[in-house]
Amino acid sequence: MDRTAQLTSRSTEFEIAYDPPGSSDSLHVRAARVLEANWTGRATVPSRSLYPHQWSWDSAFIAIGLRHVSPLRAQTELETLLAAQWADGRVPHIVFNPSVPLDAYFPSPDFWRSSTAGHTAGAPRTVQTSGIVQPPVHALAAWLVHHADPETSRSRGFLARVYPRLAAWHRYLLHRRDLGGGGLVSVVHPWEQGMDNSPCWDAPLARITPAPARSFRRADLDHGAAEDRPTDLDYGRYVRLAADYRDAGYADGQGEFAVEDPAFNALLIASEHALARIAEELGATGTARHARAERLTAALVERLWDPAAGMFLCRDLKGGGLIQERGVSGLVPLLLPGLPRDLVGALVRTLRGPHFSLGDRTRLAPSYDLLGEAFDPHRYWRGPAWFNTSWLLERGLRAHGELHLADALRAAVLHLADTTAFAEYVDPYTGEACGATGFGWTAALALDLHHELHQELVKGAREGVSSPATGTFDTSDKGGDRR
Repeated sequence: MDRTAQLTSRSTEFEIAYDPPGSSDSLHVRAARVLEANWTGRATVPSRSLYPHQWSWDSAFIAIGLRHVSPLRAQTELETLLAAQWADGRVPHIVFNPSVPLDAYFPSPDFWRSSTAGHTAGAPRTVQTSGIVQPPVHALAAWLVHHADPETSRSRGFLARVYPRLAAWHRYLLHRRDLGGGGLVSVVHPWEQGMDNSPCWDAPLARITPAPARSFRRADLDHGAAEDRPTDLDYGRYVRLAADYRDAGYADGQGEFAVEDPAFNALLIASEHALARIAEELGATGTARHARAERLTAALVERLWDPAAGMFLCRDLKGGGLIQERGVSGLVPLLLPGLPRDLVGALVRTLRGPHFSLGDRTRLAPSYDLLGEAFDPHRYWRGPAWFNTSWLLERGLRAHGELHLADALRAAVLHLADTTAFAEYVDPYTGEACGATGFGWTAALALDLHHELHQELVKGAREGVSSPATGTFDTSDKGGDRR
């Protein structure tokens, strides 16, 4: 049996963890082939050409999809990433593959110098990594992966092994990155937030003197159109921030860039809830972690909610206030179960309103305000729609009873992922593919939503109820199932 056939075969022992194999041209099979093509033996790269190493939050999202084709490989994905954790608890945003040439990606290992510059912070000696982090989706991913195949997870001691590392990761963020003193975590580089080139960073970045263009070579332009990528000026500022952080021994709180971001903190809160459930599965109490998640939710509302914008905004700790730019990051807190009901209603109205126009002019939420001066439907994180943020919004809408909206968003993700050959991101108006194709988290999260839809269809058939929505949005006020 070939590897793709193995990945798409059905388990009889753990039926709930797998989609049916379907025909050879099904979305399930095509998504599994992407994940197989990007697999390196211990981890999955986002893209063989553009991103040839292991990325932190990519691997978390990829594990969420992998659990439907190989729960064991999904566990390995997270274990490989966490094995590169630093002694201070940080999980680096890149784990470098030593077999990849240095000039294939910049910044490369010789830029970060993790084992030397990061020595004081406890960087590992046996593997090269970056020195910055990415959003903490990992505990949520670990909990979902465990549930795909609880018996194998328990027999391997998967949760028992990853729990201490996940706890140390959260401890690092909560203790070392509360740079504003208000309980929220700060990012010290735009790359840490994951939405690298968002206009939300323009004001904080304007204070940064860029590194000279001659001091680095952008490998990304070998694989992507320049008009879709960050400008040389922005890239120079990214390089300056990273170099200054490295030269300070990766010590936190000393740099010129510190921003409290709503999505980063919302994902930490969601993962705190997941970590509480992992603790309970291991026989401990999760009460303190649930309580911490509730306190963080209150801090998120207190510090980052803007009633006039109808959404959460970023706070620039060096510039002294909320950044008046609407990015999709400010909608991601829909994911949180403890969000006040009036805020949920406001977020849904903003999502469907003119700034994001979900279900009217756009099928997936754009990464930035359609009405913003910096909006660009193709340039990296300055307008295009991404599949990971759509997956997060789908979960949030569903959790808060917006079932019609969630069903239609899921249908749009599945259609666009499949018809664009699992593109990195798409034009929010036309659905045109942008960036790399065969992208890891696009395939994985489409696979996850495909599995969810299949389970609902099976359940509906058993109970004799109608199928979930698979078509368009109803944009009328009575369209959603609101609580």
